Amino acid sequence: MENYFNYFTEIEEQFRRARGTPSLLSTLDWALIEAWKEAEIPLEAVLLGIDRAFAKFAKKPRRYQKINSLAYCSQEVLRAAEEMRVAAVQGGEPKSPQPAGEPAFPPGMVLDYLRRNQQALAVATAAARQNGQDVLAADLAECARALANVATHYDAQPTEDLEELERHLTALEEKAAAAMTRAAPVEWLVKARAEVDRELAVARSKMTAIQLEALERQYLKKRLFEHYRVPRLSLFYL
Repeated sequence: MENYFNYFTEIEEQFRRARGTPSLLSTLDWALIEAWKEAEIPLEAVLLGIDRAFAKFAKKPRRYQKINSLAYCSQEVLRAAEEMRVAAVQGGEPKSPQPAGEPAFPPGMVLDYLRRNQQALAVATAAARQNGQDVLAADLAECARALANVATHYDAQPTEDLEELERHLTALEEKAAAAMTRAAPVEWLVKARAEVDRELAVARSKMTAIQLEALERQYLKKRLFEHYRVPRLSLFYL
């Protein structure tokens, strides 16, 4: 996937512009964006798919006033991504949504982000220990130490090529997610899955089983990070 870390904010702004209101995205919407990112759907395909979905909606008799979820755009997003893939296979070059020469994040901004997340992990570790979840506390403490090492290395050798840094951060985030899943009480997981089922009702008619499974996984992951107040570590959240 192209090294483009404004993925979330660009999609959010595109949806707001197309909808014509400053409404906030829902937890389901954010999970859907995460699922697109995980599937390496190019940003350009997402933006084009949103535009197409709203254009088609404008031509139909309206049963309701506004598109209320990004899920409505999912089919057009996937169609745009497939068009880009076919164009690339046939010899065309997919356009990069990141202008040539666009500067990377300033090293100070990246370092501050890493250190803020390290501190937030330390707070989450202390909370887990206070709640008697010693195994989770140990796992989060290990993630915090690893993130501290990443920050120290980046401070000593800052680079504009952030792909290797992103791989380290993604690995740490997945480790934290696995630890929280193991630690979550069964009752909480059952409640969260029921919440997922309710939220996904709007999306089921527009997605395949595989797409729904990915969206459910991202939704639960997002809820886990919120529940345990653990920061997202990927540079996509910078």
